Amino acid sequence: MIEALVSGKLHGQPAQKISKTGKPFVVAKVRAHAGDSDVFINVIAFSPVACEALLALGDSDAVALAGSLTPKAWTDREGTARPALDLVASQVLSAYHVTRKRKALERQPHGQTPPQQASHHDELDDGSPLDF
Repeated sequence: MIEALVSGKLHGQPAQKISKTGKPFVVAKVRAHAGDSDVFINVIAFSPVACEALLALGDSDAVALAGSLTPKAWTDREGTARPALDLVASQVLSAYHVTRKRKALERQPHGQTPPQQASHHDELDDGSPLDF
């Protein structure tokens, strides 16, 4: 298993499915440019946040995904082996999500910093500039 960050465009509409145990998940296919050709990435998401993010997108939307990647191969009609990748997405980011996050930050009262953006104090930083 490989932890990966991939980006590309959705190929088709993401679809929500239900497992045999009754738990929802989302599947999607992403087309990523790799050198002279494109590679298809089969995506599955189980996390409610990642599922919701994928379902908010449509065909040809640009997306970046982070998660566990498994390389595979498939054979086309001519008998040529082609690469494929399976990704279990734990994080999903798109321009839509960036815009939504920016709007949420704009609604914050002035002077209030959201918890995830609170300043971080580095114990090794004495505050003086670096001299090169």
